[in-house]
Amino acid sequence: MREEEKKRTSQQSKVHKLFRKRWIFPAIYLASAAIILTAVLWFQANGNNNLSEDAKDRYGQDGTAYTEDAMEVNASLENLKMPLVNDKDAVVKKPFYDDQASKKQQEAALVFYNNTYHPNTGVDLAIEGDKSFDVTAAASGTVTKAEKDPLLGFVIEVDHKDGLVTQYQSLDEATVEVGDVVKQGQVLAKAGKNLYNQEANNHVHFEIRKDGVAINPSDYFGKSVASIKEVKAAEVTEQQPPTAEEPLKDEETSKDKEESKQEDKTGDEAPKAPENKEQSADESKSNA
Repeated sequence: MREEEKKRTSQQSKVHKLFRKRWIFPAIYLASAAIILTAVLWFQANGNNNLSEDAKDRYGQDGTAYTEDAMEVNASLENLKMPLVNDKDAVVKKPFYDDQASKKQQEAALVFYNNTYHPNTGVDLAIEGDKSFDVTAAASGTVTKAEKDPLLGFVIEVDHKDGLVTQYQSLDEATVEVGDVVKQGQVLAKAGKNLYNQEANNHVHFEIRKDGVAINPSDYFGKSVASIKEVKAAEVTEQQPPTAEEPLKDEETSKDKEESKQEDKTGDEAPKAPENKEQSADESKSNA
């Protein structure tokens, strides 16, 4: 019994001596921290591998949630930009036709095509020297139209939700397709020429439509997309650009007006009826 007691006391004395050393507690702390950190990393690695494909689509590389709703919120916080890489290079070839503008401003916003003047439903932008340039997205959105028009050139339409749509015409080369999600400033196409506004040479015809009605883009450059979505477009009758296949309505109405004027002239030349019966009787006596 005494030998066993001596062994226990010797072991206890060794433990006490070990704990008296200064490096023992830092060593225990570091070892514990290493074990905990290893366990956390192991659980994270196994957790990411066990995520389903749908869950991976909802989370980004940094582990934050990624949803379409978040994209729409971020897009609404954007400020509308000109559809050029550098706004300072923009030259306005043809402004938007505004019903409230002066006659001089309205005349400057008319497009002459096929012997008829048409109000410009957007703004025509170019750069100095009439060179081609990259056309960029004015705001983030989804491409809903990308097709070649024989009169307007290549046309791209981007939907920004809540009835807000931007349209780009007179394009030469397009780099996007229908269904593509584009970010603000992303290159959509190259500016080119079209038959509708030949005098503008290389340019981009940029339109903003709210609930299907064209509004003046120059009034909203630099303003938030969210504020544009709140705009209630006025009910106006706007003249759509003519197509290559359909005849112009203005020509038909002008012909009708000319015919009606000719009919009025012939009617004026017809003999007048006598004012009263006595006058007609006197004229019959004189003739006799």
